[in-house]
Amino acid sequence: MPYYPMMVQLRQKRCLVVGGGQIAERKIGSLLAAGADDVIVVSPTVTETIAAWGQSGKMVVHLRPFEPVDVQDAVIVIAATNDSAVNLAVHDACRSHQWINIVDRPELCTFTVPSLVERGDLQIAISTGGHNPGLAKKLRRQIEQWIGPEYEAYTLFLGEMRRQVRALDLPEKDKRAILSELLDDRFLHWTQTGETRRRDQEAAMLLKTKDVKNK
Repeated sequence: MPYYPMMVQLRQKRCLVVGGGQIAERKIGSLLAAGADDVIVVSPTVTETIAAWGQSGKMVVHLRPFEPVDVQDAVIVIAATNDSAVNLAVHDACRSHQWINIVDRPELCTFTVPSLVERGDLQIAISTGGHNPGLAKKLRRQIEQWIGPEYEAYTLFLGEMRRQVRALDLPEKDKRAILSELLDDRFLHWTQTGETRRRDQEAAMLLKTKDVKNK
């Protein structure tokens, strides 16, 4: 069954993770990195990293076995224990409106976590629908070679330029033309080589030229 791809904002959304081992730690880390600010962890034991996160106030840790009531109020539920029976119990406690990820039972998941290539605000998600995580990781490595670290600064540059273009008193077709021109590879090349002053001057001239022509 195909999944509907979307990017989710997790602030003020309760996220429950059942499990305290290395897999759970990776899942929790990705939630925190995405800005989740209401994370609950339930497990009799946890890794040192998870314990430190709890002690720092980044999340709440309950050192005890899972109870069905734990899923109450959770929007995201992740079962990441090494006990299939516990993972299944987590699934059975959830209701249809909750988003559920069971690490050892992909057929029971209502969402999966894709393999990610991240360059700052740029995120490229790769999913095989849970059928072959190894292929997703292989493709991620290939894309990481193609989309280098310069794309983080390039994305920020394009975001700032888009804000400036949207503020111009120009017809929409002219704004679209400027945004299209800014995607020319020369702006990426100047970002990659550190010629940001030349890049910014060229971009500013492009905006100024269009603005003057319009007047």
